[in-house]
Amino acid sequence: MSDTLNYKKATFAGGCFWCMVKPFDEQPGIGSVTSGYTGGHVPNPTYKEVCNETTGHYEAVQIEYDPAVFPYEKLLEVYWQQIDPTDPGGQFFDRGQSYKTVIFYHDEEQKRMAEESKNGLEESGKFSNPIATEILPASEFYPAEEYHQDYYKKNPGHYNRYSRGSGRVAFIENHWGGKE
Repeated sequence: MSDTLNYKKATFAGGCFWCMVKPFDEQPGIGSVTSGYTGGHVPNPTYKEVCNETTGHYEAVQIEYDPAVFPYEKLLEVYWQQIDPTDPGGQFFDRGQSYKTVIFYHDEEQKRMAEESKNGLEESGKFSNPIATEILPASEFYPAEEYHQDYYKKNPGHYNRYSRGSGRVAFIENHWGGKE
């Protein structure tokens, strides 16, 4: 399909990658959302290696999107509303470096927009603690094992229990629910 020629990549780490797929997957102009690993020093890491914190990688999602339909600024808005951007030690129940929040930029325009978005969130006063999310250059992205892809579709019961039980859903509802 010729429309895929217009797609760009965006990469976000937001804790457990299972919980980061659905919010992007449901948006118009999204070609794909892939769970994977990035930012580390070990080529082709496994889930077990990443969880053992030996690779330097983060759990992340890589999104192929059509900027004419769903611009990067909107991706950033969706991203911020899925995480606790003030937590420097991971996300919700998931602790450690591999679960930290990071915006990985693919070009200088994404870097600029990510920094502006982060500064805007910081200045909004929405959170009393400082924004801990890092902004780093994108590096090699390794897709996760197949059973991690589209986890929310393949295992909806477990996904829903996990996203609620981890505290993510309550945090999102408390900080973003019903608010612009």
